[in-house]
Amino acid sequence: MIIYPAIDIKGGRAVRLTQGRADQETVYAENPAEVAAQFKAAGSTWVHVVDLDGAFAGEPANLEQVAAIAKIGMKVQLGGGLRTRASVERALSMGVSRVVIGTRAAESESFVAELVKVFGDRIAVGIDAKNGQVAVKGWVSTTNTGALELAKRMDGIGVSTLIHTDVGTDGMLTGPNIAAQEAMCQAVKARIIASGGVSRRDDIVSLKTLAAKNSNLDGVIVGKALYERRVELPDLLELAR
Repeated sequence: MIIYPAIDIKGGRAVRLTQGRADQETVYAENPAEVAAQFKAAGSTWVHVVDLDGAFAGEPANLEQVAAIAKIGMKVQLGGGLRTRASVERALSMGVSRVVIGTRAAESESFVAELVKVFGDRIAVGIDAKNGQVAVKGWVSTTNTGALELAKRMDGIGVSTLIHTDVGTDGMLTGPNIAAQEAMCQAVKARIIASGGVSRRDDIVSLKTLAAKNSNLDGVIVGKALYERRVELPDLLELAR
Protein backbone atom coordinates (compact mmCIF):
# COMPACT_ATOMS: atom_id res chain seq x y z
CA MET A 1 0.00 0.00 0.00
CA ILE A 2 1.36 3.40 -0.97
CA ILE A 3 1.32 6.41 1.34
CA TYR A 4 0.63 9.62 -0.59
CA PRO A 5 1.56 12.61 1.60
CA ALA A 6 -0.47 15.61 0.49
CA ILE A 7 0.31 19.22 -0.31
CA ASP A 8 -2.61 21.55 -0.94
CA ILE A 9 -1.57 24.85 -2.57
CA LYS A 10 -3.52 28.08 -2.27
CA GLY A 11 -2.04 31.46 -3.06
CA GLY A 12 1.31 29.79 -3.62
CA ARG A 13 1.46 28.45 -0.07
CA ALA A 14 0.96 25.00 1.45
CA VAL A 15 -2.35 25.01 3.32
CA ARG A 16 -5.08 22.68 4.55
CA LEU A 17 -8.79 23.33 4.35
CA THR A 18 -11.35 21.74 6.66
CA GLN A 19 -13.92 19.84 4.54
CA GLY A 20 -12.72 21.83 1.53
CA ARG A 21 -14.00 25.15 2.87
CA ALA A 22 -11.99 28.15 1.68
CA ASP A 23 -12.88 30.02 4.86
CA GLN A 24 -11.39 27.23 7.01
CA GLU A 25 -7.78 27.60 5.93
CA THR A 26 -4.60 26.88 7.88
CA VAL A 27 -1.26 27.88 6.34
CA TYR A 28 1.51 25.37 7.04
CA ALA A 29 4.35 26.57 4.81
CA GLU A 30 5.18 29.48 2.53
CA ASN A 31 7.10 27.23 0.14
CA PRO A 32 5.35 23.98 -0.91
CA ALA A 33 8.53 22.62 -2.52
CA GLU A 34 10.27 22.66 0.87
CA VAL A 35 7.47 20.50 2.26
CA ALA A 36 7.88 18.08 -0.65
CA ALA A 37 11.63 17.91 0.03
CA GLN A 38 10.88 16.91 3.60
CA PHE A 39 8.56 14.17 2.38
CA LYS A 40 11.27 12.88 0.06
CA ALA A 41 13.85 12.95 2.84
CA ALA A 42 11.46 10.86 4.96
CA GLY A 43 11.46 8.20 2.24
CA SER A 44 8.32 8.96 0.25
CA THR A 45 8.42 8.36 -3.51
CA TRP A 46 5.02 9.97 -4.22
CA VAL A 47 3.45 13.30 -3.32
CA HIS A 48 -0.22 14.19 -3.88
CA VAL A 49 -0.61 17.85 -4.84
CA VAL A 50 -3.87 19.78 -5.10
CA ASP A 51 -4.06 23.21 -6.71
CA LEU A 52 -6.91 24.59 -4.62
CA ASP A 53 -7.07 27.87 -6.52
CA GLY A 54 -7.34 25.82 -9.69
CA ALA A 55 -10.14 23.70 -8.24
CA PHE A 56 -12.17 26.79 -7.39
CA ALA A 57 -11.35 28.78 -10.56
CA GLY A 58 -11.47 25.96 -13.12
CA GLU A 59 -7.90 26.23 -14.40
CA PRO A 60 -4.49 25.62 -12.78
CA ALA A 61 -3.20 28.63 -10.86
CA ASN A 62 -0.10 27.38 -9.03
CA LEU A 63 1.90 25.64 -11.76
CA GLU A 64 5.11 27.45 -10.78
CA GLN A 65 4.95 25.76 -7.37
CA VAL A 66 4.04 22.42 -8.96
CA ALA A 67 7.05 22.63 -11.29
CA ALA A 68 9.33 23.30 -8.31
CA ILE A 69 7.95 20.23 -6.55
CA ALA A 70 8.41 18.05 -9.66
CA LYS A 71 12.09 19.08 -9.86
CA ILE A 72 12.73 17.54 -6.45
CA GLY A 73 12.51 14.11 -8.05
CA MET A 74 9.35 12.65 -6.54
CA LYS A 75 6.41 11.23 -8.48
CA VAL A 76 3.80 13.98 -8.46
CA GLN A 77 0.08 13.26 -8.55
CA LEU A 78 -1.69 16.55 -9.35
CA GLY A 79 -5.32 17.59 -9.15
CA GLY A 80 -7.21 20.87 -9.19
CA GLY A 81 -8.57 22.75 -12.18
CA LEU A 82 -7.48 20.27 -14.85
CA ARG A 83 -10.56 20.61 -17.05
CA THR A 84 -9.05 20.90 -20.55
CA ARG A 85 -6.67 18.72 -22.54
CA ALA A 86 -4.28 21.66 -22.80
CA SER A 87 -4.03 21.99 -19.01
CA VAL A 88 -3.46 18.24 -18.68
CA GLU A 89 -0.69 18.31 -21.32
CA ARG A 90 0.93 21.30 -19.62
CA ALA A 91 0.99 19.55 -16.25
CA LEU A 92 2.42 16.34 -17.68
CA SER A 93 5.08 18.25 -19.62
CA MET A 94 6.23 19.83 -16.35
CA GLY A 95 7.14 16.44 -14.91
CA VAL A 96 3.87 15.49 -13.22
CA SER A 97 3.53 11.70 -13.19
CA ARG A 98 -0.26 11.45 -12.89
CA VAL A 99 -3.03 13.99 -13.22
CA VAL A 100 -6.36 13.79 -11.44
CA ILE A 101 -9.53 14.74 -13.29
CA GLY A 102 -12.39 15.64 -10.98
CA THR A 103 -15.13 18.03 -12.07
CA ARG A 104 -14.83 17.26 -15.80
CA ALA A 105 -15.11 13.53 -15.12
CA ALA A 106 -18.54 14.11 -13.60
CA GLU A 107 -19.52 16.28 -16.57
CA SER A 108 -18.04 14.45 -19.57
CA GLU A 109 -17.28 10.76 -19.84
CA SER A 110 -16.02 11.27 -23.39
CA PHE A 111 -13.43 13.83 -22.21
CA VAL A 112 -11.92 11.31 -19.79
CA ALA A 113 -12.09 8.50 -22.37
CA GLU A 114 -10.10 10.63 -24.82
CA LEU A 115 -7.44 11.38 -22.19
CA VAL A 116 -7.14 7.72 -21.21
CA LYS A 117 -6.73 6.77 -24.86
CA VAL A 118 -3.82 9.20 -25.24
CA PHE A 119 -2.15 9.17 -21.80
CA GLY A 120 -3.13 5.78 -20.35
CA ASP A 121 -2.50 5.25 -16.65
CA ARG A 122 -1.17 8.79 -16.22
CA ILE A 123 -4.85 9.77 -15.97
CA ALA A 124 -6.65 9.27 -12.66
CA VAL A 125 -10.15 10.34 -11.73
CA GLY A 126 -10.95 11.95 -8.40
CA ILE A 127 -14.32 11.02 -6.97
CA ASP A 128 -15.19 13.31 -4.09
CA ALA A 129 -18.26 12.07 -2.24
CA LYS A 130 -20.51 14.09 0.03
CA ASN A 131 -23.11 11.80 1.59
CA GLY A 132 -22.54 9.37 -1.26
CA GLN A 133 -23.07 11.98 -4.01
CA VAL A 134 -20.34 13.41 -6.23
CA ALA A 135 -19.12 16.88 -5.20
CA VAL A 136 -17.46 19.12 -7.82
CA LYS A 137 -15.83 22.54 -8.38
CA GLY A 138 -13.73 22.45 -5.23
CA TRP A 139 -16.59 20.70 -3.39
CA VAL A 140 -18.73 23.82 -3.71
CA SER A 141 -21.44 21.96 -5.65
CA THR A 142 -23.00 18.51 -5.17
CA THR A 143 -24.36 16.62 -8.18
CA ASN A 144 -27.16 14.09 -8.48
CA THR A 145 -24.62 11.44 -9.48
CA GLY A 146 -23.77 8.73 -6.98
CA ALA A 147 -20.09 8.17 -6.25
CA LEU A 148 -20.29 4.43 -6.94
CA GLU A 149 -22.20 5.06 -10.17
CA LEU A 150 -19.50 7.43 -11.45
CA ALA A 151 -16.77 5.02 -10.35
CA LYS A 152 -18.30 2.19 -12.37
CA ARG A 153 -18.56 4.40 -15.45
CA MET A 154 -14.93 5.48 -15.16
CA ASP A 155 -13.84 1.89 -14.58
CA GLY A 156 -15.73 0.90 -17.69
CA ILE A 157 -13.85 3.32 -19.94
CA GLY A 158 -10.46 2.16 -18.71
CA VAL A 159 -9.49 4.59 -15.96
CA SER A 160 -6.84 2.71 -13.97
CA THR A 161 -6.78 4.82 -10.78
CA LEU A 162 -9.64 6.33 -8.80
CA ILE A 163 -9.05 8.65 -5.85
CA HIS A 164 -12.01 8.38 -3.52
CA THR A 165 -12.35 11.21 -1.03
CA ASP A 166 -14.99 11.21 1.67
CA VAL A 167 -15.65 14.94 1.97
CA GLY A 168 -17.33 14.57 5.35
CA THR A 169 -14.13 13.29 6.97
CA ASP A 170 -11.56 15.33 5.04
CA GLY A 171 -9.48 17.50 7.35
CA MET A 172 -11.60 16.48 10.35
CA LEU A 173 -9.08 14.00 11.84
CA THR A 174 -11.97 11.69 12.76
CA GLY A 175 -10.77 8.57 10.96
CA PRO A 176 -11.47 7.37 7.41
CA ASN A 177 -14.86 6.13 6.25
CA ILE A 178 -13.81 2.48 5.99
CA ALA A 179 -17.25 1.25 4.89
CA ALA A 180 -17.38 3.74 2.02
CA GLN A 181 -13.84 2.86 0.91
CA GLU A 182 -14.64 -0.86 1.00
CA ALA A 183 -17.79 -0.34 -1.07
CA MET A 184 -15.73 1.56 -3.63
CA CYS A 185 -13.08 -1.17 -3.80
CA GLN A 186 -15.72 -3.83 -4.35
CA ALA A 187 -17.55 -1.84 -7.02
CA VAL A 188 -14.67 -1.55 -9.51
CA LYS A 189 -11.49 -3.20 -10.80
CA ALA A 190 -9.50 0.05 -10.90
CA ARG A 191 -6.92 0.92 -8.25
CA ILE A 192 -8.44 2.88 -5.38
CA ILE A 193 -6.58 5.55 -3.42
CA ALA A 194 -8.44 6.34 -0.21
CA SER A 195 -8.57 9.93 1.02
CA GLY A 196 -10.09 11.71 3.99
CA GLY A 197 -9.99 11.46 7.75
CA VAL A 198 -6.66 9.80 8.55
CA SER A 199 -5.77 11.01 12.04
CA ARG A 200 -3.59 8.35 13.65
CA ARG A 201 -1.44 5.31 12.99
CA ASP A 202 -4.34 2.93 13.66
CA ASP A 203 -6.20 4.39 10.67
CA ILE A 204 -3.40 3.17 8.41
CA VAL A 205 -3.57 -0.22 10.12
CA SER A 206 -7.31 -0.36 9.38
CA LEU A 207 -6.77 0.55 5.74
CA LYS A 208 -3.97 -1.98 5.41
CA THR A 209 -6.37 -4.63 6.75
CA LEU A 210 -8.88 -3.49 4.14
CA ALA A 211 -6.19 -3.74 1.45
CA ALA A 212 -5.52 -7.32 2.48
CA LYS A 213 -9.13 -8.13 1.59
CA ASN A 214 -9.32 -5.85 -1.45
CA SER A 215 -6.20 -6.04 -3.57
CA ASN A 216 -7.18 -2.96 -5.59
CA LEU A 217 -6.80 -0.63 -2.60
CA ASP A 218 -3.60 0.98 -3.87
CA GLY A 219 -2.91 3.51 -1.14
CA VAL A 220 -4.01 6.35 1.09
CA ILE A 221 -3.58 10.11 1.03
CA VAL A 222 -2.45 11.63 4.33
CA GLY A 223 -2.54 15.37 4.90
CA LYS A 224 -3.51 17.24 8.03
CA ALA A 225 -2.40 14.46 10.39
CA LEU A 226 1.16 14.84 9.08
CA TYR A 227 1.19 18.61 9.42
CA GLU A 228 -0.12 18.46 12.96
CA ARG A 229 2.38 15.72 13.87
CA ARG A 230 -0.29 13.22 14.86
CA VAL A 231 1.55 10.71 12.68
CA GLU A 232 5.13 10.52 11.40
CA LEU A 233 5.72 9.84 7.72
CA PRO A 234 8.68 7.43 8.08
CA ASP A 235 6.58 5.30 10.45
CA LEU A 236 3.61 5.26 8.05
CA LEU A 237 5.83 4.34 5.12
CA GLU A 238 7.31 1.44 7.05
CA LEU A 239 3.88 0.32 8.23
CA ALA A 240 2.49 0.44 4.67
CA ARG A 241 5.36 -1.71 3.40
